[in-house]
Amino acid sequence: MDKRIGVVGIVVEDLESAGAVNSILHEYSQIIVGRMGIPYREKGISVISLIVDGTTDEISAMTGKLGKIKAVSVKSAMTKKM
Repeated sequence: MDKRIGVVGIVVEDLESAGAVNSILHEYSQIIVGRMGIPYREKGISVISLIVDGTTDEISAMTGKLGKIKAVSVKSAMTKKM
């Protein structure tokens, strides 16, 4: 299967969900090229951006698991082909 490069945006609206998010990101660390996390303390949220390099199945599995976590929103964009 072809690999794709993409960006994943994650918004964590309940900081108690951060542990579950980090656990999934650790599980998929082999496809994560870079990660930047910004705590927005005034709003009580965290924003995480990822650069990923993996198959569409791998990226979709990761974002699907993240999206099932309470108070977590996930969006992704990928290259068409690599």
